[in-house]
Amino acid sequence: MWARGIELKTPEQIKQMRRAGLVVARALDVVTREVTPGISTAELDAIAAEVIASAGAEPSFLNYGEHNGTGGFPGVVCLSVNEEIVHGIPGSRVIRAGDLVSVDCGAIVNGWHGDAARTVLCPGEADSQVVAERAALSVATRDSMWQGIAAARLGGRVTDIGAAVEDHIDGLRLGYGIVEEYVGHGIGSAMHQNPDVPNYRVRGRGPRITEGMCLCIEPMITIGPPENRTLEDDWTVVTTSGRDAAHWEHAITVTRHGLWVLTAEDGGERMLSELGVPFGPLAD
Repeated sequence: MWARGIELKTPEQIKQMRRAGLVVARALDVVTREVTPGISTAELDAIAAEVIASAGAEPSFLNYGEHNGTGGFPGVVCLSVNEEIVHGIPGSRVIRAGDLVSVDCGAIVNGWHGDAARTVLCPGEADSQVVAERAALSVATRDSMWQGIAAARLGGRVTDIGAAVEDHIDGLRLGYGIVEEYVGHGIGSAMHQNPDVPNYRVRGRGPRITEGMCLCIEPMITIGPPENRTLEDDWTVVTTSGRDAAHWEHAITVTRHGLWVLTAEDGGERMLSELGVPFGPLAD
């Protein structure tokens, strides 16, 4: 069912999305564990492909969309390293100790999509100051995502999410930037749907959050200014400053009982409990 251009899912459809979300969670678990010195982003992509295929699912990203006449995205996951913000193409780049690696993954089960991202540090000997800065950035990005998730409630506005993300980042007073050109989105029978979910405060009230709405919340945060550019591959987005970026994402829905994080293995129960927000999965 559609309402004002937004796809509203039935409980059974949301359960299919939960299955897709668990495939994504599993793929992210496996891939991020394999982020070690000397592995290439192509090898990490192959690992993700195997996990998704073994679950009987399909990758959402592979061959996704025509892009400036170049064809679809050539990887199963987006792998963005250090100064790369999003949409990094898997290839020959070798991961080094201390690298900041963002992994963005999507999977399809019975026509329904899951989508999530995590940022991790590659272990090993590296400059301790750089490592500390990168670790703090990832934590801040992750925490801002959870603040955005916690702000979602039935009857509230999609714009409440971005306001909460911005408030968290600004409250840290660490000079981080919030990327505005790339935002969260609705998700369901397609990976990217209405409505847009900005990671910053915007004017206007935005759509109301209703039952059946599924949203991806995905802040992209930078050390220093958020200005960015797209590389000649027409996909990879990097900071113009050359400084680091982090990306975290979860897909959620809001039920009459509370929040359900479709791409978290526990449905988000632990983090939502810590934030004092009701956890509201649909009954099997």
